[in-house]
Amino acid sequence: MTGKNQDAKAANMPIEEKLKLLYDLQKVASEKDKLKVLRGELPLEVQDLEDEIAGLKTRINNYQDDVKNLETAISNRKAAIEESKALIAKYTEQQNNVRNNREYDSLSKEIEFQNLEIELAEKRIKEHSEELKIKTTAIDDAKSQLEERESDLEDKQKELDDITSETKAENERLNQKAAKIEDHIEERLLYAFRRIRKNARNGLAVVPVERDACGGCFNKIPPQRQLDIASHKKVIVCEYCGRILVDPSIDSEHAE
Repeated sequence: MTGKNQDAKAANMPIEEKLKLLYDLQKVASEKDKLKVLRGELPLEVQDLEDEIAGLKTRINNYQDDVKNLETAISNRKAAIEESKALIAKYTEQQNNVRNNREYDSLSKEIEFQNLEIELAEKRIKEHSEELKIKTTAIDDAKSQLEERESDLEDKQKELDDITSETKAENERLNQKAAKIEDHIEERLLYAFRRIRKNARNGLAVVPVERDACGGCFNKIPPQRQLDIASHKKVIVCEYCGRILVDPSIDSEHAE
């Protein structure tokens, strides 16, 4: 049977049968929701840990890049100091062979400048060395955190895998059961069911009338409307929450 013919057949189905199918689909969906509850917050906890681990790895890589840059800067400063010392030695020697005071003073200024360059380089080396210590400590701390989070992730992932494995067969059974029911529901109603269920806080799209009230939002339903619901002549939704309402007897009738 083609999809169009199947949907046409579902559309021509009595309203009572449509309501029974929708209510059956809701029961299967609720059973699947219970399986999700067993997993609790584990999927979110696993995702959070994975995100945190990725963040720590990025932080460590950034710190390591900073360390390399600082080590390069220190090495360059040390090379600059040696170069300045060589120039000072050269200028000092040249002072011994100057022909006038002007040349001597000029060389003295060059020596003074190179000494200032050495002082600046030594200051920068000290600053870089302090920063290097901070970065190295930060790397060690981040690596320690990373090791702890990876251990936590391993435990949480194992716990999640165990629960998923235990419920896999039941989840597959429910998926197959839901698919068979959906095959007999027209697309328009199936779309409405999914939309209502997605927006419902507790995942209930189809609810019975209980104690003269909606089984979803618990608002009172007028007697005449209850009679309309019990007649199974049309699909009626709660005027407060928008859920599809069914008479409780629809469940027991379908079970017979």
